[in-house]
Amino acid sequence: MRRIPASVIAAGGLVGGYGVARWSKKRPLGGVVLAAAGVVAGREWQRVAGGKAAAGLGAAYVGAFAGSHVLAKKVGAWPAVFSVAGGVALASWAVTRETGERSGER
Repeated sequence: MRRIPASVIAAGGLVGGYGVARWSKKRPLGGVVLAAAGVVAGREWQRVAGGKAAAGLGAAYVGAFAGSHVLAKKVGAWPAVFSVAGGVALASWAVTRETGERSGER
């Protein structure tokens, strides 16, 4: 069975976490979604690219979450969330694509 790429999991965690928080009106529930996706993506980053890459991408994931709040004041909530989710997905893909190809995962 094929694995879901970490880039998709991370982007989905950012978008899904915000969506759940907004629609349920329970921010902690959105945080659970965000954290769960971050853990799953982090494990995949660790498996595919190693600890340093996982730490860097994890920091980017947390930074994107924080940055989306600042960006939302300028462009709106959903555009901010989609922008940072795309940025994290692109960073994840860029860091893990060659490693995954070399290890025969893709």
